[in-house]
Amino acid sequence: MKKIEAIIKPFKLDDVREALSEIGISGITAIEVKGFGRQKGHTELYRGAEYVVDFLPKVKLEIVVNEADVDRCVETISNAAKTGKIGDGKIFVTSVEQVIRIRTGETGKDAI
Repeated sequence: MKKIEAIIKPFKLDDVREALSEIGISGITAIEVKGFGRQKGHTELYRGAEYVVDFLPKVKLEIVVNEADVDRCVETISNAAKTGKIGDGKIFVTSVEQVIRIRTGETGKDAI
């Protein structure tokens, strides 16, 4: 099993969720986060004063899938989240050693 973590722009969340749903991926955790990379924030004007916003709002998605679904899932996220502009985000794939469904006690693939 693999855990896919994707950092995307907030307005792309619905597009990504719908695209993943179309390929049969239903278990997604979405977390509102803030961060920056090459985008490095931006400057805003508030009541006549200029200030720098270093951390930009993003959404972090966490999805655990079987290894056979990883490439398809990553490609789907990438295509749905892409705007072609700086700050589109990143996707991280890591191994998951064990999954346990708390309610039933199921483990492994059955718990996803």
